[in-house]
Amino acid sequence: MKPKIETTSFGSITIGDRKIRNDVILSLGGEIKKRKKKLSKRIFGTSHVISLDEAKYVYEEGIELLIIGTGQFDSVRLSDEAADYFKKHHCEVKLAATPDAATIWNKSKGKVIGLFHVTC
Repeated sequence: MKPKIETTSFGSITIGDRKIRNDVILSLGGEIKKRKKKLSKRIFGTSHVISLDEAKYVYEEGIELLIIGTGQFDSVRLSDEAADYFKKHHCEVKLAATPDAATIWNKSKGKVIGLFHVTC
């Protein structure tokens, strides 16, 4: 079952009744996992650019849509390699500031994964 995002503010996201103070990935199975920012940070020096390694970590077979919450101030982007990876796997990617991405997530249907950056 897909968890509902209740609220998000700078530095946190509330999923169901659980307030989380780090970036998260919401899997196809509804699991809430901590984002592995180091996969991108070690390549780009920042977690604001999603690397190919992180894209491979996030991807699950059968995914149709990846919703990326790009932060409260819309800071996160996909690297060209990550964008190509998702395109090659026929996965649509929607990037939006985290508050907007949360709304998109809550309204989405089908095989969807979410990655949400909770700060900038």
